[in-house]
Amino acid sequence: MLPSTITIDGPVASGKSTIGYLLAQRLGYLYLDTGAMYRAVTWVALSRGVPVEGEAAITALAEELHIDITLPTVDDGRQYTVLTDGEDVTWDIRRPEVDANVSVISAYPGVRRAMVAHQRRIAAAGRVIMVGRDIGSVVLPDADLKLYLDATPQERARRRWLERQARGESVTYEEVLAMMLRRDEIDSHRAVSPLRVPDGAVVIDTTGLTVEEVLARVLEHIGAADP
Repeated sequence: MLPSTITIDGPVASGKSTIGYLLAQRLGYLYLDTGAMYRAVTWVALSRGVPVEGEAAITALAEELHIDITLPTVDDGRQYTVLTDGEDVTWDIRRPEVDANVSVISAYPGVRRAMVAHQRRIAAAGRVIMVGRDIGSVVLPDADLKLYLDATPQERARRRWLERQARGESVTYEEVLAMMLRRDEIDSHRAVSPLRVPDGAVVIDTTGLTVEEVLARVLEHIGAADP
């Protein structure tokens, strides 16, 4: 029997989104990157001129905003489609300004409550792989299988820097590493749902491993190496 609910947590650029998507494709499960929800709130706030530091206003926005995550609706390399009040913001939520502000917004208790309610509703249907930073510890602590992917800050910064270089962005590795360390500090020390290894989670260090090697290790843990 394959686990019906699988959570994958870990810091930014640890490989959890890539592995989560590939695993969902392999098993025929729904893939849900919960970080996309917080990014969506961040992008809408920025685009509407809502101050990131205004917790009450951001929380009200998160509670009112209708967010949908669906299978890809456009063949442009996306892993899913993100809609906010019906508008496709799939690529907008990956902008550098969202990277720089999403940790602040995702730390607000009201925002997290709003997003967690959506996440639990979706998970109740089963056959889902949910990826984030507090899924196995807070959102779905009773998930059938909990995974935690990690890598050194330097390795994670290198991955993110290469991604941004490929998109044609002018940014140095040192700048990306500094942002990565700041993001880790915020995520690990926030008062609500800090990033941590969930109880009972399988920890996999992805430093120096290829995507195929990480996926193989995950499949071994769920007994699906040869589905």
